[in-house]
Amino acid sequence: MSDESAEYAATSSRTPGDEDGFAASGRSARKHRAIMEAARAVFLAKGYDGASMDEVAALAAVSKQTVYKHFADKERLFTAVVTGDISAAETHTHAMVAALPESEDIEADLRRFARRHITDVTQPHLIRLRRIIIAEAERFPELARTWYANGPERAHATLAAQFRPLARRGLLRVDDPLLAAQHFNWLILAIPLNKAMFHGGDTEISPSELERYADEAVRVFLAAYGTR
Repeated sequence: MSDESAEYAATSSRTPGDEDGFAASGRSARKHRAIMEAARAVFLAKGYDGASMDEVAALAAVSKQTVYKHFADKERLFTAVVTGDISAAETHTHAMVAALPESEDIEADLRRFARRHITDVTQPHLIRLRRIIIAEAERFPELARTWYANGPERAHATLAAQFRPLARRGLLRVDDPLLAAQHFNWLILAIPLNKAMFHGGDTEISPSELERYADEAVRVFLAAYGTR
């Protein structure tokens, strides 16, 4: 059956109610995206405590009831924004990390990952979200735990899983893959992230400076964990 025939068969088998369902699903998805985008803007502008569901609804051009239909409360909405932004940042490095076990030039591949990783994590909106989460960590500890679990903790576990086969191939000398992954991550991020966190506004770090931090992180990491 051709693609056109298959598409026609699938379409012709739908009942009138199916079409209404698909349209409703599409509208719901668009509203969901609009609410997420509006929430991000409001949280970044007002902070967690200062943000209101009314403002989010107004900016998203939906009713307040619609916002609550998609997200039960402000904490869950903020959590969705945080996890969504972390996932979006991870998409840039996912393929690089997944390919590490088959690397033929570990130094070059780690450098490529480090440069992308440092650029993603120091994006201004992620720095501002990080500040908000830290400011609210005592009142809303679950927000901070969610950030850490979906950000650093998951990144460390993913890197550790790739370091194990590299060690078996003799390209890394790793006794504790998770600790090695934590070392690598913070060698890359510690300097620019601390600098960004303790400067007000959107701290600009030049691409060349970020690349230097990334490259030096790889050099130091391989000095400790490499097998050359």
